[in-house]
Parts: sequence; structure tokens; C-alpha cells
Amino acid sequence: MTRFIFITGGVVSSLGKGLCSAALGALLQARGYKVRLRKLDPYLNVDPGTMSPYQHGEVYVTDDGAETDLDLGHYERFTGVPSRQSDNVTTGRIYSTVIAKERHGDYLGATVQVIPHVTDAIKEFVQADISGEDFVLCEIGGTVGDIESLPFLEAIRQLGNELGPKRALFMHLTLVPYISAAGELKTKPTQHSVKELLGLGIQPDILMCRIDRALPEADRRKIALFCNVEEEAVISARDVDTIYQVPISYHEEGLDNEVCRHFGLPIGAEPDLNRWQNVVNVVRKPEGEVTISIVGKYVQLKDAYKSLSEALEHGGIANHVKVNLDWIDSEIFEQEDAVTHLEHVHGILVPGGFGERGAEGKIQAARFARERKVPYFGICFGMQMAVIEAARNVADLNMASSTEFGQTPYPVVGLMTEWIKSNTLQRRTAEDNKGGTMRLGSYPCAVLPGTRVAEIYDNVSEISERHRHRYEVNINFKEQLEKAGVVFGGMSPDGVLPEMVEYPDHPWFIGVQFHPELKSKPFHPHPLFTSFIAAAVQQSRLV
Repeated sequence: MTRFIFITGGVVSSLGKGLCSAALGALLQARGYKVRLRKLDPYLNVDPGTMSPYQHGEVYVTDDGAETDLDLGHYERFTGVPSRQSDNVTTGRIYSTVIAKERHGDYLGATVQVIPHVTDAIKEFVQADISGEDFVLCEIGGTVGDIESLPFLEAIRQLGNELGPKRALFMHLTLVPYISAAGELKTKPTQHSVKELLGLGIQPDILMCRIDRALPEADRRKIALFCNVEEEAVISARDVDTIYQVPISYHEEGLDNEVCRHFGLPIGAEPDLNRWQNVVNVVRKPEGEVTISIVGKYVQLKDAYKSLSEALEHGGIANHVKVNLDWIDSEIFEQEDAVTHLEHVHGILVPGGFGERGAEGKIQAARFARERKVPYFGICFGMQMAVIEAARNVADLNMASSTEFGQTPYPVVGLMTEWIKSNTLQRRTAEDNKGGTMRLGSYPCAVLPGTRVAEIYDNVSEISERHRHRYEVNINFKEQLEKAGVVFGGMSPDGVLPEMVEYPDHPWFIGVQFHPELKSKPFHPHPLFTSFIAAAVQQSRLV
């Protein structure tokens, strides 16, 4: 029997519903239950693929090619359960589905309305693609009171009634702020948020109180009394120094016990959280530290690179070191010398991106790393910029560039129009919709024996990694680049699409067309990040 837990938020955004959902999923897993996590996003975009990183943050890509909310990255990292297309839905997708059905005549002439047609579509999504999970955790994006969220809240209200308390639980995350001028914690924001939720017909079963200090018992009793929940169901979600402490803290506050009690499940023995404690111990007491410069174009919003920063921390955990991140806007290098900003760092990472803005700065960062023998990790766009730098400054193709930036006599990076996936020919053109021109999801890569990347991947012949990009390194320049010293360590199985490049005479210089950060987890750091941070540790001993 599958049980559903609906997680809502109130008062303000960014309280951490995604982490809350992921941590609860991890706790239920530790108790031996099979879990699945989903995100219901209220915006009208079909998916976040065409949204600005400044507005939405990172686009997380699943194995099956879905462009999703970054919270699905938290879900995967905390539980190890691969997310799928069916685990993230938006208002845009729901309405597209409903309108398509209406045009097809599926509603038999009925007047199509939010209730029941839109809410039925949401309920269908929530309950679809389930295969024996004990718990499905559904996070509702936004905050209670948002107009955009109303259809989703109405849908889960209906589901709660249909399933009953033995199969449905409502958990509400809210804020208990401390007013320093008054020297008091204030419970009124929580009370008003719950009142708003009650006005929509939803009585929360568990309240998660986001707070920066201990929640006094008197305040806990007050919240329970005014919000109509039991005292044990008022859980303190206190700020912690590392996100990997969250499952441990939630367990100490009794969250998983309260969930089990609600569903009438045996609490049983204490869940084994030793692996979480081991990660926390390494984070809190590292044996050293390194500084990695991230040369990007969205550095003003760190959420634009959420999986990347987490994967770097995972690489640090694997090497028992703290990883300090030095965020640098790549446009700076178009006016200033890269030496000024990079000579103190132990590694340089150039992440993915789109468009010409800041590209020359990323090329300068790649050149600095190559010439100064500083470990370099180019991901997606970062690999392409490294290849352009090699073409210009090593292979004597002075005007080399990408067709993404305009016409060039040496298009070492361009829009590939055909490739093979699962024995099927895939096609795209520059005129396609922006959401349909990318190579998305997991693709295989044949690894060249004897290369550094082969060693990093334990000498396997083929790997699978997730992609999200439109442009590719042009295979027609492979021979010239190889003569200049670039080694193509990984190719698509048909030999058409370059996937990994490296310099064998460099301490650590690797570019990859895919996004390895999307598959890194605290207990299973991605091998490329583990190796990159190990190289940075060696570099720190030379600086």
C-alpha cells in the first residue's frame, strides 16, 4: 500500500521544502521503506528548460531527459533514487495536457474547468508511475496563498479525502522568526500560514518550524494549540552548519517517529544514520583545504550551479578536505588579466552555459590553466571553450570559434544535426523550439583505453552520463587538435560526437561534454570530481 505525504510551505519562500522532503525520504529509507519523491511546480512554463538561471536557478536533468526543478537534485543526492520525467510537473504541463484532451474531444463536449478537469489531471500525475513504493513524497512549490498554487492545493485536498488518513499525511513547513529588537520568537506567522491552509480545506498533520535556535516548549505548546495539531507533531527544523546534518537533526526531533505514528506503523529500532554522521564528521573536521575557482556567467546566483557546488563538496569529502569556492564572473577576464584572479587557486572549473557573453573570459581561464599547469575541469560549455582555446593557441587556427557566436572560418564547435541514440536517428535544426534543440538525458560514451579518464573510470570501456546542450565539438577538427596534443578520451559509440578531452602532459586537464555533477552523491562522489579535488590537493602543496 502506497502512502502519500504532501509537503507545503508558508510565510516566505526558500525555507527549504526540497531539503525537508529529501531528508524525510532519507529517514524513511533508513527505516527500510521504499520511497519516491515528486515536485509540483506552479509556474506556467512547461518545464524550466527555457527559464533564466537568474530566475529559476539550476535545471536538473534526469536520465530520461527531463528538464526539472533543482529540488529533484536534492532528492537524488539524499536518497539515491533516480528521478524520472514523471517526478516533476508544472502548471504548464498540466494545462497543456488538459487542453490537448479538450481539442481531441476526450471530455465529450463538457465545459472544461479547473475543478474537476485540472485537479483530476494533477491527481492523476501524483498517482502515476508508481511501482511498489511505500511512500510517495510530493512537494508543492511556492507558498500557501499564491494564486498559482491553488489548483495543486485543491487537488491534494481532494486526494487527502479520497485516500483517508491511513494513506495521506499533510506536512507544512513554516517560519518561526526571532525578532531581535523584542528579544522574542514569534509564532504568529506560523499561525497565519496554517489559517490560510485551513481556509483551503487542508489541516496539517505535522508542522515543521524553520527556526534559528531551540524552540521553547512553551512556544511548541502555543503553536500546537492554535494550529490544531498535537505537540509531538510540532517539529523544530533548526538551522544547521551542513545540509547533511538535516536527516540526523530531523530524527532527533522525532520527525520519522511522528510519520510512523500517523500511519500506524511500528516505530521499531532506531534507523542506522551512521553514514550521514560519517559525512558530517568529515565536513566539520577536514584534514586540509583547497580553493577552486568557478569561472561562470551566473555566479551572482549560486543556485544556478547547485549540483556543481554539491559535487565539489562530495569530491572534498572523498579526499577529506574542505573545498573553498571562489566564484568569478568570466566577463572580468575580458577587461583584466586572468593572472590577477587565478594564481592563488588550486583548481579551475568552467561550468556549462549558453551564449557568447562571458565566453572569451572562459577561454582565457582555460588558457591560464593550460599554460600554468593548474588543474582544469571543463564541463559542457567549459569543454567547448577549452577546445576553442587549444585550436587558437596550440593548433594555429587563430579564428577558431563556435557557430553559436556567429560565422567563423574554423567552427570547432557547432550545432550537430544528427546523432544516434538507442539505435534511433535523432535530428535537430536551428529552427526548432528552444526546448527541443538540445541533447538531453543519459547517453553512452566509449572510453579510450590508456587515458587519464579511463583510469578515473576504473578502465571500463563504456560509461553513461547525462547531457544538456545544443552544440558539440566538431569531429572534423579532431585530427588537427590531436596533432596539437589534445587527446579525445571519450567518444559517442558511433565515433561522431566527442565526449571527453584531455592533455596527457598536464597535471590534470579534462573537459567533458556531459554534466557529471548531476550524478554525484555524498556517499558516492562522482569519480571525476574525486580525481579533480585530489589533483587540487597536490597543487596546493606546490603553491
